[in-house]
Amino acid sequence: MTQAEPPDPAGPQHPAPGPGTPPPPGMPGAPGRFGPRVRRAVDPWQLWLRRAEQIAASRAQSMPIPAWMRKTPGERRWPVTLTVVVAIALQLLLPSHLTEPLPRALLPALEGALLVGQSIANPVRIEHRGRAVRAASIALILLITIANAASAVLLIHAILHGKPVRAAGPLLASGASIWATNVIAFALWYWEFDRGGPVSRALGTTRHPDLLFPQMASPELAPPDWEPQFVDYLYLSFTNATAFSPTDVMPLARWAKLTMLVQSAVSLSIGALVIARAVNILP
Repeated sequence: MTQAEPPDPAGPQHPAPGPGTPPPPGMPGAPGRFGPRVRRAVDPWQLWLRRAEQIAASRAQSMPIPAWMRKTPGERRWPVTLTVVVAIALQLLLPSHLTEPLPRALLPALEGALLVGQSIANPVRIEHRGRAVRAASIALILLITIANAASAVLLIHAILHGKPVRAAGPLLASGASIWATNVIAFALWYWEFDRGGPVSRALGTTRHPDLLFPQMASPELAPPDWEPQFVDYLYLSFTNATAFSPTDVMPLARWAKLTMLVQSAVSLSIGALVIARAVNILP
């Protein structure tokens, strides 16, 4: 008997195809069901897209959560207190005919009392706020706004229908004082209502910002512990009052857009009338 040859572990061997002979099935270049198989070249654009996705995913995992999106300690009290004190002082320096018909020191005294109460509730950091504390804060800002608006109306009335002004210095000083107080008042409004107020921002309970700061859009340009504080809102109010339009901070909420619109209109009215009148009476 003839002994059977052991099977080849490499599988059955196929003879090399001759010229013009298609390779057997299973070999590269073998004809498929619908014709010869063609190996597609890798698209370099797809490789770049996959690489970009991997880089973005790795950066997202390594990048810490920004401070404005998580719970942080409350911001310090003294910048707000100092700014309100400046607003009260500016109101006291106005001429008496721009504070009528109320007594000259009535509204500044009420504002000072509310400021003392706010400082007692949060002496160092603004971390505790109930309904009474928030209502007192809104009342304080409202008093500053009403007092300054009344002075602005009286100033405009004096320019348009009042007695002739012979000196440009007092007129410019009064206009600058009202304009500066207007900047402070609107800064307080932005600070009080953006994402629910300073306490809500410290707790990180509101994810959708009402005002978009550059550090929020590009967190890699800011330190991880950055979050908007009162100085940022004061800068926002100043630039909006001087440029009459948003500069680097974009309003997203409708209330923010309308508030910036009102501030721009008030600043433009005061500035245009005061400067025009002062130029006319300059020697």
